[in-house]
Amino acid sequence: MSLVSPIHDVHVYQARRARVLRWMHDQGGGVAVIPTGEPSLRNASNPHPFRFDNQFYYLTGFTEPAAWLIMVAHADGSSESILFCQAKDPNTEIWDGVRWGPEAALVAFGFDQAHSIDALSEWLPKALVGATTVFAPLHRAAVADLPMQLQRWITSARQQTRGTRALPERWIDLTPLLSRQRLIKDAHEQTIMRQAAHIAAQGHCEAMRRVQPGQAERSLEAELLRVFLQGGAQGTAYETIVATGANACVLHHRAGHSTIKDGDLILIDAGCELHGYASDITRTFPANGRFTGPQAALYDIVLAAQAAAVALTRPGESFNAGHEAAVNVLCQGLIDVGILKGSLAEAIETRSYQPFYMHRTGHWLGLDVHDVGPYRLTELDVEEPDWRPLEPGMVLTIEPGLYIRPNDHVPEPFWNIGIRIEDDALVTEQGCELITRGVPVERKTIEELMRAGRC
Repeated sequence: MSLVSPIHDVHVYQARRARVLRWMHDQGGGVAVIPTGEPSLRNASNPHPFRFDNQFYYLTGFTEPAAWLIMVAHADGSSESILFCQAKDPNTEIWDGVRWGPEAALVAFGFDQAHSIDALSEWLPKALVGATTVFAPLHRAAVADLPMQLQRWITSARQQTRGTRALPERWIDLTPLLSRQRLIKDAHEQTIMRQAAHIAAQGHCEAMRRVQPGQAERSLEAELLRVFLQGGAQGTAYETIVATGANACVLHHRAGHSTIKDGDLILIDAGCELHGYASDITRTFPANGRFTGPQAALYDIVLAAQAAAVALTRPGESFNAGHEAAVNVLCQGLIDVGILKGSLAEAIETRSYQPFYMHRTGHWLGLDVHDVGPYRLTELDVEEPDWRPLEPGMVLTIEPGLYIRPNDHVPEPFWNIGIRIEDDALVTEQGCELITRGVPVERKTIEELMRAGRC
């Protein structure tokens, strides 16, 4: 049988579907249609590994391809959730593995009905008869032609009724609703994300232990993946960044054949995926286990900037407050070491820091590594709405950095130094919990770890 998460709880997914159905009733009822998509081909007949659609998975916990979730909010106030999935097929299962099939999935995932995917095009038009609204994740659909497919089903329903019954004339995008729901992680999600953070932290520790001048970046990538998989993760959450020396000044540098040199700083941005949820950690450390003076000076600035952002990652503070605090610390630090000139106020106003810090200090984290959910109060009809205040249950990254490329206006000892420090923060009632601190962050602790070879 296909595996589900060891902490799979059918009631979690039933409760999520119930929340959506209550909202659908508030909108006048109707039918929601949510697909998970099909595997894509890598080449010839060889497919890429299938990964479920996040919106679909969030509501079902079901991981097989070629499946659809239908939720119906009936006019009488009742509701039901129906899964359409691949039927059992012994011949196909010899090649591709055992499927759940509708009968087993009905019980294991807590649906009201479950049918073979082959029955969907006959069943759905009948369900649309009498409905006033179709709900679907139109903005983030796993099926590219979902609107066209929905229209075909409505046309089929019209042909069956010959225009004698009401059919949906209103379409509502489910994406904003699901994005807002996913923004607050429930206890089930928090448990998984803590586990993902722990596994990823162990991978970073192993990279610090294993690094040696003369290695290729990809050798450290291999160590990370080994630890992730041995720890129970399903894989990486995104393409791993291992950047040595000047490569660290390229924000999305991919691990390659570049050779790690004695005296280099190594920036690793890597996280694992566990039961769909991402971890996201960045650490920067010296290849030989010892920070040089310029490296240490910039590292301490970035670490202080992160601490300033962490202090403002708490309920009631805006999402942007941590970023502003980090920028203030980074700017003052750059002034102190002679990379920026003038006052702090001038640096902020003119954004003279941007050649050295060009990204934001964090993003939402969850089923997507850059998870869904508005950063601003987008429901306000203003040109630049306020930043969203933080709430308990939100998870975000805190990741300031500095990237110093060769520049005639920058002292040469700082050239080609790239530093980023990133942790995953769960907002709590009291402030935030840094769930990725299983890997060291203080310079002294990193150097001790690298000397001792243990974490």
